Amino acid sequence: MAKNYTWKALLRRNLLTKDVENDYIAEVSTTGKIIRNEEIAKAIKEQGSELHYETLLDVLNRGDQLRRRYLQEGHSVHSGVCHFAPRIAGSWVGTKSVFDPGKHKITIDAVPTTEMRAALEEVGVEVVGVQADGGARIDLVTDSFTGKTDGTISIHGDIIIEGEKIRIAPADKEELGVFLVAADGTEYKDYNPLVFNDPKRVVWRVPSPPAGAYTLKIKTQYSNGNTLLKAPRVITYWLPLTIK
Repeated sequence: MAKNYTWKALLRRNLLTKDVENDYIAEVSTTGKIIRNEEIAKAIKEQGSELHYETLLDVLNRGDQLRRRYLQEGHSVHSGVCHFAPRIAGSWVGTKSVFDPGKHKITIDAVPTTEMRAALEEVGVEVVGVQADGGARIDLVTDSFTGKTDGTISIHGDIIIEGEKIRIAPADKEELGVFLVAADGTEYKDYNPLVFNDPKRVVWRVPSPPAGAYTLKIKTQYSNGNTLLKAPRVITYWLPLTIK
């Protein structure tokens, strides 16, 4: 079957096989934005629905509320995407045991439906790189002026960088930060304070390098909380960024 869609995947070391040096597992790189009911309602409207956007969104939200309530009541819920079933996780000792929140957990299992499994047959996989050690990665770069995530960015505009462990720390070290790297190795950095600097989200103002393609890199010593690495870590975005 032809593959009409492609998942970008990063390889991550398989820590369960420490005796095997070159063993990896693939992790989907979430390069797309999170789709919520607002986006779904808008897409339905764009497909030609005569219902108002507000009506569509209200129906979707009410559907979610009902599905949550039915699951609370202990029912299984079936949609065109997943079959949801209530489950209690944990071990029970003896037939007279009672529920213990410290040992047991109320959760939901989600299993793809027949329709979803058929849809997944249209998906191919492309390995685009190796995940940085420690789980640090850049998932998505968005031009805040245009809203585009295709790699095109605007000079002097802000870009929103999303990922894991991408906070620039220490923020006052000149050699750390966000950089655009040209093909010849020239680095461009905006030395103004970051608009936003969080472990999962950094907002950076684009400087004014010449038009062309660049590699986005983050150099940071951030690890977890207030913990810093002894040496800077370089996190590279897999998609080239283009200034026109």
